[in-house]
Amino acid sequence: QVQLVESGGGLVQAGGSLRLSCAASGRTFSRSVMGWFRQAPGKEREFVAGISWSGGMTSYADSVKGRFTISRDNAKNTVYLQMNSLKPEDTAVYCCAARYDSRWSPRIPEYEYDSWGQGTQVTVSS
Repeated sequence: QVQLVESGGGLVQAGGSLRLSCAASGRTFSRSVMGWFRQAPGKEREFVAGISWSGGMTSYADSVKGRFTISRDNAKNTVYLQMNSLKPEDTAVYCCAARYDSRWSPRIPEYEYDSWGQGTQVTVSS
């Protein structure tokens, strides 16, 4: 099993940047597909970005494409989300998730993810 802990959230002005980290423990991390999701107040959780176990394939929600970049370092058991050109509508709790099945798909349903972190708050002021 993989345990996940997010960090890097905070308050930033519109147009600014943040880099989120998700530290994983557990021997299955390097073969896990990883995803970032977010949930804004009063809204359902939504997919943000995903990355294959090797890091060679990524996918993004249309709302963040061109502004966010997902990456991973399997040697450090960490996945990252670099967020640039932040907008107030990006305000949400961001959490990472792991799917132990290493098969890649650009949009994996939430229910297929096996482990979830607690999340980190990102607030973008206008």
